[in-house]
Amino acid sequence: MKALNSKHGKPTILVVDDTPDNIDLLRAVLENDYRTKIAVNGERALKIAAGADQPDLILLDIMMPGMSGYDVCRALKADPATVDIPVMFVTAMSEVADEQLGLSLGAVDYITKPISAPIVLARIKTQLAMKRMQDFLRDQNHYLETEVERRVQEIKALQDVTIHAMASLAETRDSETGNHIRRTSHYLKALAEKVRELPRFRDFLTDKTIEMLFKTAPLHDIGKVGIPDHILLKPGRFEPHEMAIMKTHTTLGYNAILSAERELGIEVDFLRLAKEIAYSHHEKWDGSGYPQGLAGEDIPIAARLMALADVYDALISRRVYKTGMDHAHAVQIIVEGRGTHFDAEIVDAFLQIQDQFIAISNRYADGVSEIAAKQKQLAPMAETIS
Repeated sequence: MKALNSKHGKPTILVVDDTPDNIDLLRAVLENDYRTKIAVNGERALKIAAGADQPDLILLDIMMPGMSGYDVCRALKADPATVDIPVMFVTAMSEVADEQLGLSLGAVDYITKPISAPIVLARIKTQLAMKRMQDFLRDQNHYLETEVERRVQEIKALQDVTIHAMASLAETRDSETGNHIRRTSHYLKALAEKVRELPRFRDFLTDKTIEMLFKTAPLHDIGKVGIPDHILLKPGRFEPHEMAIMKTHTTLGYNAILSAERELGIEVDFLRLAKEIAYSHHEKWDGSGYPQGLAGEDIPIAARLMALADVYDALISRRVYKTGMDHAHAVQIIVEGRGTHFDAEIVDAFLQIQDQFIAISNRYADGVSEIAAKQKQLAPMAETIS
């Protein structure tokens, strides 16, 4: 709705009446203070009201051929484009029931003929003042809503940038390429969307939670930043004492996120999920995983989903020191871990969306150039180790 006095210097009043004498009388009353538009029937009134140059207020007769004033008022209030235009009935119908009906349809005032010019002008002035305030409040609310949305988007962007910066920092010291982060995030999202069809997961896996899982998945190995290079970059099998150190990346990641959360001073959903993923994605359904040896339902759902996504990617992906296995072999290994390494129902869901996993792995596959770039990046650290 346009603001009063904006375009023509005066507020615009639409007079709707089928009697020329009534139109002339109202025009004479209004001419010093207002710009007037005229409609001699309801159809024309609705067309003017919905036009680009909308009136600020409508003076509406009731008894007209075709559409009555009541019909016009109903139509105005049913249309979002005209609902906020104040309507004042000006009519010879003086029964209380007539006035009650007019006001119940959304009119702001009801004036009976013959009119008193000072009364009409005073009531118009009052209604336009009220409309001006309503428009101001509506504009303020719109501004505040827009500002809140802008701030929310800024926070989301900052959150995303922070997550990716932290994940990229961990990736620079690891033998995995940046595509590992992309693949596992998309695996996790696809798996979560399928798993939530199951009753036991439905309440947890809301749209919001799945989106947060997708965003926080890149932090699952953030703790590797704290693992010494000679262990993190070792191409062969770990010695027992090296594996013990390697396993601490889950606790290191959890503590890093926990520290950030404590510094922030409040609990945030995405950090809670990030902690669960970082800390528990190496737990196993039978309790033989680490770092806590959690079993079954004690393992957070986010971590159970991440566990399968991470293992699948580790199996099929090329690394600086190994080639990846084919999809069928990876599926066989995951199926063998059904009910021991992985939640059985999550494995079943994975089997139903294998094509999505294949598509994701192809879309974000590590090419020769990416493997070469990773080798070049790790070379200085490898020389220091040797």
